[in-house]
Amino acid sequence: MNFYTTYFLIAIGLFAFVALFTLFGVYAERKLSAFIQDRLGPTEVGKFGMLQTLADIMKLIQKELIIPAAADKVLFLMAPVIIFVAVYLGFAALPWAPGLVPANVNIGLYYILAIISIETLGILMAGWGSNNKYSILGAMRSAAQIISYEIPAGFALISVVMIAQTLNLQDISMQQGILSPEKIKFLGLWDVSVNGGILAWNIFRAPHLIIAFVIYFIASLAESNRAPFDIPEAESELVAGFHTEFTGLQFALVFLAEYAMMYLVSMVGVILFLGAWNTPLPNIGAVHLASWTTGIAWGIFWIATKTLALIAVQMWIRWTLPRLRVDQLMNLCWKVLTPLAFLCMLISGVWRLWLM
Repeated sequence: MNFYTTYFLIAIGLFAFVALFTLFGVYAERKLSAFIQDRLGPTEVGKFGMLQTLADIMKLIQKELIIPAAADKVLFLMAPVIIFVAVYLGFAALPWAPGLVPANVNIGLYYILAIISIETLGILMAGWGSNNKYSILGAMRSAAQIISYEIPAGFALISVVMIAQTLNLQDISMQQGILSPEKIKFLGLWDVSVNGGILAWNIFRAPHLIIAFVIYFIASLAESNRAPFDIPEAESELVAGFHTEFTGLQFALVFLAEYAMMYLVSMVGVILFLGAWNTPLPNIGAVHLASWTTGIAWGIFWIATKTLALIAVQMWIRWTLPRLRVDQLMNLCWKVLTPLAFLCMLISGVWRLWLM
């Protein structure tokens, strides 16, 4: 099997995973929202309504592609593709288990932050190309929101990078497992890394990273346009925001990108803060729980479980908190999250100097 065939198969596999996750995620969110609101959710199509999302996707694929008469056809057609591809390419650098990463690049975190920022361009294209006032307003809101919240999210991630001394996500993952005393001394970490387990995760090895994680998680909600930061898609004001005019396969691509972004930002948070694919179980004396629950299969299980747990929290928040106003959104970003994230970055610098 040559180089190009291998990466083609990896690309197809990642796309299949994103599509399957979206099917599962939409169904899970419908059921979770129904539980929170004391409803039943989907019940008719399939057992417990499990095939409802699949039926909706088939309906979207068969719908006619409608282009508004006054729309910019090139921008209108390209926008959903750019939005999805920008998020989809971010999965390339994510480590799924020890030795299992599609593209093990030294600047993996930088690559992900750079590539997903292109999504903003696609959203602006969608709003402007639709030639619809609701779409333009939604696109401008989304661009302002995403660009603003990239600042505290970036500072929070840099706080981890300063501790880890690398941008390679696989290296950051390995540092949160079982380490030798020499490696622990070099990284300026606690001795619990000898035994692995939950105390070897970044949020426990450097406790100020708990604050950085909370900041990143809040910013990731804004990056994904998820409630309570769903101002760009506010139904009561903008119909559907930047994707008001989209239908059929184009709307499906935008929807796919939203759920793919949920998984992407959650998995990045797990990798940098919550131990990545490492087990939460430690080695205790002769009972080597960490060693027994480590490997490719275990790694995929642990990182998927942690990521899905964060996604469940995102869904829970959506159906619990009300939508923020635009001024509240910006005040939270620039007056609360950004100063706190900068403080975390400063503490990380002091931490490195003090422990080295």
